Parts: sequence; C-alpha cells; structure tokens
Amino acid sequence: MANSRVNDNLVIEDAHIMFRNFSGREGKYNRAGQRNFCVQIDNPQDAKKLMDDGWNIRERPPREEGEDPRYYIQVAVSFENIPPTVYMITKRKKVKLDEESIDALDFAEIRNVDLTIRPYNWVIQEGTKNEKSGVKAYLRSLYVVIEEDEFAEKYAGDEYPEE
Repeated sequence: MANSRVNDNLVIEDAHIMFRNFSGREGKYNRAGQRNFCVQIDNPQDAKKLMDDGWNIRERPPREEGEDPRYYIQVAVSFENIPPTVYMITKRKKVKLDEESIDALDFAEIRNVDLTIRPYNWVIQEGTKNEKSGVKAYLRSLYVVIEEDEFAEKYAGDEYPEE
C-alpha cells in the first residue's frame, strides 16, 4: 500500500470501459444508487505502478490458457460533491449529460472514450496498527463518441432541426 498521497489525475485516451452502471441500478455486484463503470488497464506495468501507488486495481484471470491476466479499475460516478463533466458525442451533436441523463450510456454503442479519473485518498483508523488506506477512483470528465446506426443521420434533421 502506498505511503504517500496520490494527487495526480489519471488520464486515459481511447479507453475500453466495461461493466457499465451509470444508472446506479442494483445488481449482484452493485448496491442500489451506486453509479460506476470499470476501465481496462491495457499495460500490465501501468497496472502494477497504479497498484503500488494505492489505486484499487483488480485483476481478471486469463480466459484461455496462454493469455495474460487483464487489469481494470472501478470508477465511481458521483454528482454529490464534485460533479463530473460528461459529454456524449454523435456525428451531429455534442450533448452534455447530467445526473438525469447519464444512464443513456449504459446501453449505448460506444466507438471511443476519453476520460479523466480523479483520486480520492482515504484512510481508516489512522495511526493504529490496523490502519488501512487507498485511493478511490472518481470520474472527473468523460467524452463518449457514440456509434450511430445507418438511419441516425437520415432522421437527425427531424430530431435536431437546423437553426
């Protein structure tokens, strides 16, 4: 576990996100109301460094023999203290999403994701021999390019009339 605080944001371009739960729906691995998603960490050395720094990096075992394990980090999405900046981008429009509309990303067909994760350093029972500490990942900004179907552009004029 890290002895020092993590102060730098984690910036990932062309990210691979999985286990999307922007709506905060209750499930086997999620308490109701907890919005989150996971980001794959492609480089094992990067994953190890993040672990050493105190980030909560998880490991998925290989699916097939000979494959390497895969690493990922769960990212909390909270609109409480520091709301994230989230944009959904299509060919014709860039839409800012908020707490009410962010759940549209749960089932969207995503082409590209760029994001910034901010660290939250936590400590339990500071100064005791049972002290635990770590870094929780919170979403700071997210830009999601949506893969549109073949009719999206044809009918976009009806939905977003030119001004």
